[in-house]
Amino acid sequence: MSFNIRLGVANDGENHWDKRKELVFKTIKNFGPDLLGLQEVWHMQEEYLKNKLSDYAYYGRSRRTKPREGEQCAVMFRKDRFEMVKGRTFWLSETPDVVESKSWDSSLPRIANWTLLRDKKNNQSEVFFINTHFDHKGKESRKQAALLLKRRIQELKEGVQVIITGDFNAKESSEPYQGLVSDKILDTYRTAHKNPTEEESTLSGWNGRTSGNRIDWVLCSRNYRVLSAKIDRTEFNGRYPSDHYPVTARLRPQK
Repeated sequence: MSFNIRLGVANDGENHWDKRKELVFKTIKNFGPDLLGLQEVWHMQEEYLKNKLSDYAYYGRSRRTKPREGEQCAVMFRKDRFEMVKGRTFWLSETPDVVESKSWDSSLPRIANWTLLRDKKNNQSEVFFINTHFDHKGKESRKQAALLLKRRIQELKEGVQVIITGDFNAKESSEPYQGLVSDKILDTYRTAHKNPTEEESTLSGWNGRTSGNRIDWVLCSRNYRVLSAKIDRTEFNGRYPSDHYPVTARLRPQK
């Protein structure tokens, strides 16, 4: 599952975090992902979700110099299923290892979490799970961020299992999409739903809209079989857990 949970410090009135955090928890719990990529996580949201989702381990830090100040792109994974071998945060810039760096036309520092997980229930196989959030303004920044991720993936050993989640702030016909989705990386949703429609928005707008762009993706390497993929439009008596819909995929490693 990939889920932009909307930053908890936003002035959202009736949709403020304190008034919808239980809806976010219920939406995650209902799907029960083994792997969860979260965007726009602030420290109070981190603490709430770690407390409520105690069966999951949490890895993440903010994009700012101080790890707990500002937005995180967090990774959560089931403790009984995965063990983290290593994890790191890098910045989507020309200097990825420089904390809070930004490049090109990015409006803000942007990050990706790169985690290597060992799958306890699949012969101890290794999974690279990557979660990110591209800039909402900088077109060149989004393009370059996609190329940076692609280079990182190409550096991995042949045959490795890769899953990428994120809010990419880009539609299917965009350069970032074309930069990432390739002969080695699948778009799980388009694999499961061959024919595009006008009803694929991943932005709820708090009102249940369905028309618009699919900017939240779950991508995977081709050594997975895509069993299903969905835009989760869970609502609670007309209330939505976030201004984004979570997107989900069920994957099976190829033998």
